[in-house]
Amino acid sequence: MKFYGNIGFSESIETSPDIWTPTIKEYPYYGDVETFGRGRNSGTDINDQITVSNRISIVADPYAREHFFDMVYICWQGAKWKVSNVDVEFPRLILTLGGVFNESEED
Repeated sequence: MKFYGNIGFSESIETSPDIWTPTIKEYPYYGDVETFGRGRNSGTDINDQITVSNRISIVADPYAREHFFDMVYICWQGAKWKVSNVDVEFPRLILTLGGVFNESEED
């Protein structure tokens, strides 16, 4: 299955002298969905947390190669999913997805 979507990168922007604020910027990427699956995490919440264990391989441009450690989420299947792991296999990056990304928890 082919992939096309945005990836959110967390960047620190200097908003005032010596004041840095984390900001998310999205950039579009092409790639392939390598594995496809989902699960549920039962916890203390009323509703189970849905997680996916998908792996998406993207073609890394220079920005992604230099900032893969700043990847926070990937837009896929109508939701923003946390990037839980990045395997570096240049010219590709293999992204492992986790739970749904919550905008208020910008890592």
